[in-house]
Amino acid sequence: MSTPADQIITALRAGHEELAALVRDLKEDDLLRPSGASEWQVSQVLSHLGSGAEINLASLDAARTGAPGPDGDFNRGVWARWDAMPPAEHAAGFLAANERLVEAYESLDAETRASLRIDLGFLPEPVDVATAGRFRLSEFALHQWDAEVAFNPFAAVTPEAVSLLLDQVGGMLGWTSRPQELGGREATLLVRLHAPERTYGLRLGEKVELVDVPEQTDSELTAPAEAWLRLAAGRLGPAHTPEAVRVTGPLTLDDLRRVFAGF
Repeated sequence: MSTPADQIITALRAGHEELAALVRDLKEDDLLRPSGASEWQVSQVLSHLGSGAEINLASLDAARTGAPGPDGDFNRGVWARWDAMPPAEHAAGFLAANERLVEAYESLDAETRASLRIDLGFLPEPVDVATAGRFRLSEFALHQWDAEVAFNPFAAVTPEAVSLLLDQVGGMLGWTSRPQELGGREATLLVRLHAPERTYGLRLGEKVELVDVPEQTDSELTAPAEAWLRLAAGRLGPAHTPEAVRVTGPLTLDDLRRVFAGF
């Protein structure tokens, strides 16, 4: 029977193969195109994913061997080395580094996938393989979209990733949202999603949070789940918004775009 860790590792492999197929054919000018990430070129997205793969692999290796995990100095050294690379090396480095990370996850046997605890460095305690892999999948899937949308304006986050990440959106709103952008206004929205179907309440006030479906709402957001995931991560600009996205009530989609600044 497939476990959450199995499903996430499978999605990490599928995402890698999809993005690698694009990256292998990119020329110098392609790597310098604006990406879906604000102020980043495609090569910088690949740099971010490649350096992240190195750091994630170091954390995984440390957990497997019992060694201390990577610290801030290690991370800064990795980032500095990747920042100094030219675009072509970003692409080649991403292909190699992310392949190593995915292979390392795939090499974990069933018992290890269930029992291993990984110190990611930014959480209060080590987490299981499924949680560590989901953090990486969230980062990877959205930045995969950043790279792909530079060449395909209709690009979408892969369905496998959407289904695995959708119920984790609430946990990231604290650092992807800017409630101050509403200028003190407060609102409660009904959020209706499809593919897959979900229904939430979304409360906008001093903080932004998902809540149980409320009895009374000020506005309603209806959208494909993939579009909601991108909106929450600051990636639903007008040029990349499906026609099925609708907002009714006093709040507008532009209001929500300002609130969800993303990363």
